[in-house]
Amino acid sequence: MSDPKHASDPENTLYLDLTAGRVVIQLLPDIAPMHVAQIKTLVRKGFYDGTVFHRVIEGFMAQGGDPTGTGTGGSDLDDIRAEFTDKAKFLRGTCGMARSQSQHSANSQFFIMFEPASHLNGQYTIWGQVIEGMEFVDGLKRGSGGGGTVANPDKIVKFQVAADAS
Repeated sequence: MSDPKHASDPENTLYLDLTAGRVVIQLLPDIAPMHVAQIKTLVRKGFYDGTVFHRVIEGFMAQGGDPTGTGTGGSDLDDIRAEFTDKAKFLRGTCGMARSQSQHSANSQFFIMFEPASHLNGQYTIWGQVIEGMEFVDGLKRGSGGGGTVANPDKIVKFQVAADAS
């Protein structure tokens, strides 16, 4: 299911397949090389396939990438040092890396912005931008309460690097 017209650089393009459709994400290795490398490693291992968007907050963002689905899990890879930038901002469709209170604790969890959030600029690492299929992110089930925890959350069907797509 490759889509070469959107993969001007297939090695730095991701296909995030949701039940509703495909989201195409352009990676930003010039801004966050360590985060992009970690995401691509996990994607190529199939780490994200079948994981859920466990935290989805209306008007803010959708968070996934936790194998436990609780918001507390991560991969067996090392955490990544923060790669904050002033070259990109948190806008609609921006992909950022989730972390704990420590700036250098990003691992596998990520989020996609529904709306701009300037308060995240310089606080979280930006590693990608949705370039197609944002309507499918918009369709993810929303959570309840302030934490946005989702009951019966939507899953990632398949996550792949465009260069590897078949």
